[in-house]
Amino acid sequence: MIATGRTRELRLGRPVLLHPILGQLRRGPADPTHRQIGDMWLRATRTPVGTALLKVAASGDRVSARAWGEGAEWVLEQLPRLLGEGDQADSFRPLPEHPTLVQAQRRFGDYRIGRSDAVFESLAPACLEQVVTGKEAYLAFRLLVWEFGELAPGPADDPDSAAYGMRVAPAPQAWAKIPSWRYLAAGVEERRSKPLVRSAARAPALERTLRNDNASADRALRSMPGIGPWTSAEVRQRAHGDADAWSIGDYHVGKAISWALTGEKLDDDATEQILEPYRGHRFRVQMLLLMAGLRPPRRGPRMTLPTHTPRATRGSS
Repeated sequence: MIATGRTRELRLGRPVLLHPILGQLRRGPADPTHRQIGDMWLRATRTPVGTALLKVAASGDRVSARAWGEGAEWVLEQLPRLLGEGDQADSFRPLPEHPTLVQAQRRFGDYRIGRSDAVFESLAPACLEQVVTGKEAYLAFRLLVWEFGELAPGPADDPDSAAYGMRVAPAPQAWAKIPSWRYLAAGVEERRSKPLVRSAARAPALERTLRNDNASADRALRSMPGIGPWTSAEVRQRAHGDADAWSIGDYHVGKAISWALTGEKLDDDATEQILEPYRGHRFRVQMLLLMAGLRPPRRGPRMTLPTHTPRATRGSS
């Protein structure tokens, strides 16, 4: 018999937009650590006190949650932060000269930037996503989690449960012990696996960045070899709830933001200038435009997948 788990009910005083918050944590539609079923989300995670499986649903300003595992109490206590209760959204004001952003704010003004309080959990997949397509990175993450992660607690072993088969990503020490040839077999070359393995050795220090202000957290993350502005931003967006950590250095994001706000696809330097009036909220701008579906039309071929790793050579499915 599966344990019933612990439960928590919240009323946050604002409509809760689960999909953009938890969708930001999911690494592709087949991510074994996150699953969406209708309006319900399932999240398998590793907490300071053990693994946990969290089930959460929202209706208006009401949130219902259930959790299983050693970390169940921790994830339920942390749930308001995950759902953006610490986000200082009230100071954000779109400029009139950016009408697309004004409209996006009107539609999605209840959006809050969540905070997972799980730094290494965000850093590991971000390392895998460096300078490759999302499709390749998501596949690598999925393969490595399936092989080196562990079954999530609670109903993840029940074939009749919506959580069946969900897995918790490997612990830092497990990521560090994955042989280089297994990374290669998943399509991850050394320039991406090396920063991940190095970071795993400093996982406790990484988690301590949660006590810092966002600028200090950025400096601490970027002090590690192989962790640059983009990777730091991807981590702070998710783990620290940093509303300013826009995805600088991303192949698409700067062009998408500049196109949505000016009608032109510009480089990151120009996008930084456009975003300057929104300093403190630049990631919020990125998310609002994304939620509004404001993306430039594609006129060229998609980025091609690399062919220099064993998995790419064999082909992937």
